[in-house]
Amino acid sequence: MRIAVVSITKHGIALAGKVVAALPGAQIFTPEKFRREAEISAPGAANCYEGKVGDQVPALFAAFDGIVAIVSLGAVVRLIAPHLKNKETDPAVVVIDEAGKFVIPMLSGHLGGANALAGHLATALDAIPVLTTASDARQTLAVDLLGRELGWTFEATHDEIVRCSAAMVNDEAVALVQETGSTDWWAGHANGRSGPLPGNVTLFKRLEEIDPSHFAAVLWISDREMPNALAARLAGKRVVYRPAQAV
Repeated sequence: MRIAVVSITKHGIALAGKVVAALPGAQIFTPEKFRREAEISAPGAANCYEGKVGDQVPALFAAFDGIVAIVSLGAVVRLIAPHLKNKETDPAVVVIDEAGKFVIPMLSGHLGGANALAGHLATALDAIPVLTTASDARQTLAVDLLGRELGWTFEATHDEIVRCSAAMVNDEAVALVQETGSTDWWAGHANGRSGPLPGNVTLFKRLEEIDPSHFAAVLWISDREMPNALAARLAGKRVVYRPAQAV
């Protein structure tokens, strides 16, 4: 990920240097008046600007996959609000308090990778990650992250992802059908999971084994096309996962 680390205070810049050390290739952005401190904190990675930090946000959103802001959470909300588009394209945004005690993913936690980034930084800084997404808080299955660490992709509409995610976190019946791909995905799922699969998930080996009327959501891991006989019955409540092809 291309990461920008934003800090607007002298003490925050010292912490920003630690963030850059934990994220090789990251760049610091700070007011021009703190150029000396930024260059000491992160040699070769300091970018200084004149004017307001808010004026930098459009360029940061366009050029970086993630933004780590050592700025108050409320201020970051106000800074980024005018530039938000959608969860598929917005960058990951993570906020760290100036004392380096808490790491808070606040935007694009799953698809954008903010939760994973926060987990990495929390470990590096010996801080506490503050995860508020329901699937992470409850350590259940994150529908939009299943198999991501293995290179899997998924096929679903936005509404299908929302519906299936809601079914998962609300403990509704979910069918997980795995016909291909590595079965060892749970331990590394969404920064790591321990214990068994959620109790509301029932495993199947073939899609034809399930009765769609019995499940609020169907998660199908396969390399084949959707059978015509099931397509209409699963429409709106299924996500299809495509494992990476072996080379």
